[in-house]
Amino acid sequence: MTTLYIKNMVCDRCIMVVRSELTKLGLHPVKVMLGKVDLQEQVLSDEEQASIDKALLSFGFERIDDRKGRLVEAIKNKIIKMIHKPETDRKHNWSDVLSESMHYEYNYLSNLFSSLEGITLEQYIIRQKIERVKELLLYDEFTLSQISNMLGYSSVAHLSAQFKKVTGLSPSALKKSRQASNPRKPLDKISD
Repeated sequence: MTTLYIKNMVCDRCIMVVRSELTKLGLHPVKVMLGKVDLQEQVLSDEEQASIDKALLSFGFERIDDRKGRLVEAIKNKIIKMIHKPETDRKHNWSDVLSESMHYEYNYLSNLFSSLEGITLEQYIIRQKIERVKELLLYDEFTLSQISNMLGYSSVAHLSAQFKKVTGLSPSALKKSRQASNPRKPLDKISD
């Protein structure tokens, strides 16, 4: 079995696209997850790897060859999953969660993330949360208080202040305007 690590996989649709592209290349994906694919093939030729890279790149994905890049991608996937597909209470200590799940000290993870992504882990988490707030506001199913609680903010005021700092608008202004000048960003473009 061969394992591929793939950058920019952020949703179920990404999993579907990667599985489809690998299958089109005549490969046999056994398990496809965010950021990781297990192939039935034992060894890939240089030609097969080049074909995979070309197919993935056409959809904005990229194979990751180094350990540090894989670790940063795993961090991003963990954050995205916890914010956008929560399984537990959202009020948690990010440093503890990431250290425990990645099996590294948080300082190492934070420094590595910053050096490879150009933003801090904290900024990345905030940006992910703000994108989730935008999504929830536009669905218009929850109050700002409910959204604040869902995303683990200490108060609506804290959420509002952070939202305005990142977007330049208050949550209520965004909700009222729904204008195209402040669209949601794709999850894989958050660090841009």
